[in-house]
Amino acid sequence: MSDWLLSATWSPYVVGAGIGILIWMTFLFSDRPLGVSTAYAKTAGMIEKALSRKNVASMPYYRQVTPEADWQWTIIIGVIAGGFISAYTAGTFALSAVPPLFAETFGADTLFRFAVALAGGIIMGIGARWAGGCTSGHGISGTLQLSLASWVAVICFFAGGILAAGLLFGFRFL
Repeated sequence: MSDWLLSATWSPYVVGAGIGILIWMTFLFSDRPLGVSTAYAKTAGMIEKALSRKNVASMPYYRQVTPEADWQWTIIIGVIAGGFISAYTAGTFALSAVPPLFAETFGADTLFRFAVALAGGIIMGIGARWAGGCTSGHGISGTLQLSLASWVAVICFFAGGILAAGLLFGFRFL
């Protein structure tokens, strides 16, 4: 029974059902959609608040979204801890500054890899704020609520991801 828990890959059907139950529980207990991009935006606000309290108080976004650690932070902690535990128990945990596919395509320069990751993270953060939520917020919570904006956002996330991966890695993954 526990063999599937220790496996390096899980059935997408089991995982999908688990995410479905998780989102039901999230709505039941918090009456809020599941997502993490707002927690990152709040973290940026907390950092800026530590540097310039008056500046944050004058920003319209932070008047609506208070920069504080809240329940969404548990999702971030859970993603990090869950990823580590899953990789460790499956025997696939390894520290690597440059993933093999990236090294094969662009070389093994660690500084370049971190610069690309930073630039990608910034672009994704801007996109998440522009779209009004992240992939989990729109893809799980928004589509569950049959939000047209979320369905459009998810289609764009997938199309953009496939196109970007194809351009970067030559469509080898298809």
